[in-house]
Amino acid sequence: MFSIISGFLFLLIIVVLNVASANYGYEIFSKLEPNDKLQTINEDPRKFKTGILLVVFEHMVIITLAVTMFVAFSPYNLILGVVWLISRSFEGLIQINNKRNFLGLINIAEQYPGSSGADKEELSNHALSMLKTKNSTFTIAQLLFSIGTLAYSIVFVYYKIVPEILGWLGIGGSIIYGLGNVIYRLKTNSKALWNLGGLLIFIFELVLGGWLLFSWLI
Repeated sequence: MFSIISGFLFLLIIVVLNVASANYGYEIFSKLEPNDKLQTINEDPRKFKTGILLVVFEHMVIITLAVTMFVAFSPYNLILGVVWLISRSFEGLIQINNKRNFLGLINIAEQYPGSSGADKEELSNHALSMLKTKNSTFTIAQLLFSIGTLAYSIVFVYYKIVPEILGWLGIGGSIIYGLGNVIYRLKTNSKALWNLGGLLIFIFELVLGGWLLFSWLI
């Protein structure tokens, strides 16, 4: 039962994040251009707020998924189950806390057009600081994501819970994604490995979500 719920939650996360990105302009990794960001928010603050709230909902689903996956698969290996539960729960929690603070950009954007001189520069610097914090938090969250994904992928392969190739895809994808994320943060023009890891993880979670949701029919 909990594995079926987990499958649904995997797919729900993918759908919600894509809706937030495609329809509401949410950036997973923000460009450090505070003036452009403030102008964009000012043009449609409701759109910005809706995108953030959708992503907060996504993070809440991630925490729920951490619990359902733990209940479903921790009997196979409790230690790796705990690693999964802690890493992905913290991933969701720190992201929710950061997004709550990130909504403060709306207030800064409202003040920005009417300001000038030192006041305008201060608002811009404040916005830049918030963008940097968002990106740093995202980096930490994705490292936690990689650790959690690696943990339950090992369980999948060792105990043959899912098709073995799918488990190995999770192991490879999580390692590549984690390393790529770190490399990108250290050297911002080197994004190839992170993109490859992201593609592998997307395929992994999409197929895994479908398998967990519908495997009982087989």
